[in-house]
Amino acid sequence: MSNVLRQHAEQLFLEELEELKKQDNDKRPFNWVLSPQSVVTYLLGGTLKNGFEIQPKYIGNRRLIEIAVATLTTDRALLLYGLPGTAKSWVSEHLAAAISGDSTLIVQGTAGTGEEAIRYGWNYARLLAEGPSEKALVETPVMRAMQAGKIARIEELTRIGADVQDTLITILSEKTLPVPELNSAVMAQKGFNIIATANNRDKGVNDLSSALKRRFNTVILPVPDSMEEEIDIVRRRVESYEKVMDLPAEKPALEEIRRIVTIFRELRSGVTADGKTKIKIPSGTLSTAEAISVVNNGLAMAAYFGDGQLKAADLAAGIIGAVLKDPVQDKIVWQEYLETVVKTREEWKDIYRACRDL
Repeated sequence: MSNVLRQHAEQLFLEELEELKKQDNDKRPFNWVLSPQSVVTYLLGGTLKNGFEIQPKYIGNRRLIEIAVATLTTDRALLLYGLPGTAKSWVSEHLAAAISGDSTLIVQGTAGTGEEAIRYGWNYARLLAEGPSEKALVETPVMRAMQAGKIARIEELTRIGADVQDTLITILSEKTLPVPELNSAVMAQKGFNIIATANNRDKGVNDLSSALKRRFNTVILPVPDSMEEEIDIVRRRVESYEKVMDLPAEKPALEEIRRIVTIFRELRSGVTADGKTKIKIPSGTLSTAEAISVVNNGLAMAAYFGDGQLKAADLAAGIIGAVLKDPVQDKIVWQEYLETVVKTREEWKDIYRACRDL
């Protein structure tokens, strides 16, 4: 697996999961790999009794993660909701890895996702030759999760059409998936549940029906509370990326990460960090995930087209690309921010020049 670009969470953090399992003396729900307390430790990090260090996967409010984990011990499904880039998919993957030891039972929601992606499909060649049979049935990740008593993940639930979303109602309320063509049904085993993610900003999303909402417990994942928290998130994810990609570049100076995070937070909030200057807000979300992407892109530029040391010129294109989602409106917002904020900061002269040149 050494050449795999991105391993599944349960493979990447196998050592941590195994160590947690050894040290876990708390009660585990049926079919859970770890106890709820250990799942929270895996997500948020900590030091075990034997001194083993668990790295945090999510940096944020502990109570939110506890609520999410507690929800999955009940018959309610979990909906992780919030702005794009607030680690909903990341948290979903790690919850599934820690609870079921398998984060791969996933349905990617799109406008084209049909019922057969959630319930089941058919091998039509076999169906025409033999008629409806178990061998002709194509199982979905949700069906396999029900049979194995594991967690199924549905990404971008609100991108799926409302009529298709509602196919989940019977699964979530009755814990049963009827297969009328075979006059049978799949009964969910203990341990089965669903984690869905949805965001509230992107275009082309569909509201959930009230019937479906009632079957989910919603946990809203916010943007990082503080500057230091967001810097820590970006630093950790960038270091992980650099290790996987084996880039011939130096680790980014913390000050460079701080400048990117500062720019994004100011443009996101519409006011400078000192609270003295109001600024216009661009159309994009400028999430933590985008800040990570900007730094990663800068590292690649520094490694292959620079001297290996991350500089303002390596970051400029990534910053502008992240901010200018609307070429007309966002260009005005960015130029104003560049001239009224960036230019006035003596220690940011290099970023000002690099961005102005582009």
